[in-house]
Amino acid sequence: MTPVILSAQDTRETIPNTQNPESQISYDSQGRPIRKSTQKDSLIHRNPLEDSITISYRYFDSTRSEHLDSSITDFYKWYPFSYKNINLGNLGNATKSLIFLPNMQAGWDAGFHAYDLYRYTVNDTRFFNTSRPYAELGYLLGSKGEQMINVLYTKNSKRNFNLTFQFRFINSPGSYKNQNSSHNNIRLNTYFSSRNKRYGNYFIFINNKLRSSENGGLQDEGKLDSLSLNDPFELFTRLGNNAVSSRNFFSTNISTGTEYDENIFLFRQYYDVGQKDSLVVDSTTYQLFYPRLRFQHTISYQTQKFIFSDINPVDSNYSKYFNYLVSSATIHFQDNWKSLVNDFSIITYPQKNNFNQFLKLGATYEWIKGGGEYLPGVQYNNIIANVEYRNRTKNQQWDLMIRGKLYASGSYAGDYDAYLALQKQIAASKAFFQIGLQNVNKSPASVFDNQVSSFPVIAGNFKKENNTRIFANLHFNALNFQLSGEYFILGNYIYFNNFYEAQQSSSLLNLLHITAEKQFRIAKHWNLYSELHFQQTTANAPIEVPLLFTRNRFAFEGNFFTNLYLSTGIEVIYNTPYKADNYSPLNGHFIVQDTATIYNRPDINLYLGMRIKSFKGFIRLENLNTIDFQNNFSFTKVNFLAPHYAARGLWIRFGIWWNFVN
Repeated sequence: MTPVILSAQDTRETIPNTQNPESQISYDSQGRPIRKSTQKDSLIHRNPLEDSITISYRYFDSTRSEHLDSSITDFYKWYPFSYKNINLGNLGNATKSLIFLPNMQAGWDAGFHAYDLYRYTVNDTRFFNTSRPYAELGYLLGSKGEQMINVLYTKNSKRNFNLTFQFRFINSPGSYKNQNSSHNNIRLNTYFSSRNKRYGNYFIFINNKLRSSENGGLQDEGKLDSLSLNDPFELFTRLGNNAVSSRNFFSTNISTGTEYDENIFLFRQYYDVGQKDSLVVDSTTYQLFYPRLRFQHTISYQTQKFIFSDINPVDSNYSKYFNYLVSSATIHFQDNWKSLVNDFSIITYPQKNNFNQFLKLGATYEWIKGGGEYLPGVQYNNIIANVEYRNRTKNQQWDLMIRGKLYASGSYAGDYDAYLALQKQIAASKAFFQIGLQNVNKSPASVFDNQVSSFPVIAGNFKKENNTRIFANLHFNALNFQLSGEYFILGNYIYFNNFYEAQQSSSLLNLLHITAEKQFRIAKHWNLYSELHFQQTTANAPIEVPLLFTRNRFAFEGNFFTNLYLSTGIEVIYNTPYKADNYSPLNGHFIVQDTATIYNRPDINLYLGMRIKSFKGFIRLENLNTIDFQNNFSFTKVNFLAPHYAARGLWIRFGIWWNFVN
C-alpha cells in the first residue's frame, strides 16, 4: 500500500463527432440530449414509460470510455476474489496470486500486501456519466453464513456534475476455527465541470476496514479424514483460543488476527486554455471547447494502520509452531502511517479533438510520516519528476504510451519507474498486437527496517530492488483467442525464508510467464472457455509458482424466451504440484519454503448464471472434487492452499445483482 501518486490524463466527456453529429446524439423523454450507445453489451433499461438510460464511465487517469457489463458468462466479474489467487481457507483471509506478480511500484511502501485484493483503490475508481440516476444492489450468500453486500449509486446533476457512492461488506465465519473475516469498504467520488468547460475537479474518498482472524493453520491436518461429525470446525488450529472459538455470522470480532485500516482523500482540479467552437444539430446549438493547454493540481492525504494482535495468546502454541516467545499478557504489533502528496502538472494537447494524444510534465512533493506504535517514528520527504506521453491515433490503429517517474531528491532519491508500451491494430480491427517494457528501481519496504516498524521482521541492510518486465500481447478478436507473454528480470529480490527472517538475493533472477486463452464454439449453445498459464523460474530461485495453471469452463449458454440469458456448466481449475509458500501471521507475509509439496485434485465447480432484464442471479456448487467415496460420500478430501492451511469442502453460493433506474 503506497501513497497516491497519479499520472494525469483527461477523463472528460468525449466531444461529439463533428463529421456525423446526428449519429452521436439522441434525446431522452425530457428532451435532454444524450449520446447514443454503440456498445453491444451496454446496460439499457426501459421503464413502462419507455424512458431509457445511457450510462458510461471512465477509470481515474484513463481516457477510454467504458460501459457497464451485463454479461453472466463469468461469475468472477461480480466477485471480489480472483480464481488466480489462493486464500488461507476463507473469503477475507490473506491472499496470494498463483501467477507471479512482483511489486512494480517505486518509492515508499509500508510492505503489507496480503489483503490488497479486498481494498478499494484510487486506480479502480470509476467516474460515471449517466442520463438518469442508476443504482445497483448485490447480495451473495454462501455456506457457513458467508455473505457479501454490494451497493452502487450514481447520479448526474444536470450534465456537469456526477456523484457516485459505493459500499461493500464481506463477512464470513469460515469452515475452520479462528478464520472469520469482516471487511468494509466505502467510496465516494464526484466530478464537476464548469459550463464553459474550462474548469473541472475530481474528488475521491475511500475508507477500507479489513478484519481477519489468523489461525496459523491446522495443528493436525491428518485428522481431516477421520472427523467425527464430518465438520472441520472440530479441528484445533495453531493460533486462537480453540476452547471458546465459535462460528457466529453475526459477530465481527477479531480476537487473534489482522486489522488494516486505510483512509484516502484526493482532490484534483484543472483549468484549460483552448479554443471555443459550436455545433448545430437539428436547430440546436451545442457550445464546444477544445483544450490545448491544461494546468492541473492534485493533492491527496492518506492514513494507514496495520495491526496484528492476540488478546489471549496460548504461549505453548506460539513457541511450538512459530518459535516465538510470548513475553506479555497480550501480543500487539502496530504501524501507523500518514502521507501527503502534492502534484502540479502541465498537459498539452497537440490535436484539438483528440484527447488521447497529450504530453504531460509534472513535479510532485511527497511527505510521509509514521512507523511503529511505540517507536520514535520517521519522516520522509521527496521531490518527484513526472513525464507522460500518450498518442492513440484517431483511426485507432496505433496506441503509444511512454511514462516515467523519477525520485529526484529526498529520502528515496534514485527510485524510478519507466514504462513503454506500443499497440498496433491489425486486420481491420479484428486483432491487435502490443509490446512493452517496464523497469522499476525501488527502495525496500519500511517493514524491513526494525528501527521503523514494530512487526517481528529480521532484515539486513538491503539494497534497492530493480525489477524489469518485458511483455507482449496478441489478440485475435475474430477467433476469440489471446496469446501473451511476460519475462521478468529481478535484481536484489527480497523475500522471506522463514516466519521472521527476510533475505535479499545477490544474483539476477528470471521468470517466464506465457498465457493462452481461447473460446471454442462447440455447438450453437455450447462453448468451451480455456485458459492456460506456463511459468518457469531460474533454477533454485526463491520463487515458488506452479509450472502450469489452467481454468476451463464447459458452458451451455444463450438467449432464451426473449428476456432470459442463461449460462450454466462445469468449471475445472487445476495447477501442477509445487512448494506453495507458507504464511507468517505475525507480520502478514508469505514465506518461501522447500520442505512441503502441495499435491491437489482439480477444483471442480458447477454453476448457473441467469439474466432477466435488470436482474442477474448466480448459483454455484463448488469443490465437488472433495468427495470421499470411502467415507460415506462425505466431502473431506480437501485441497491444501499452503502448508497446514486446508481449503473448504463442499460449498454453495447464491448471488443476486439487481439494478434500478429512477
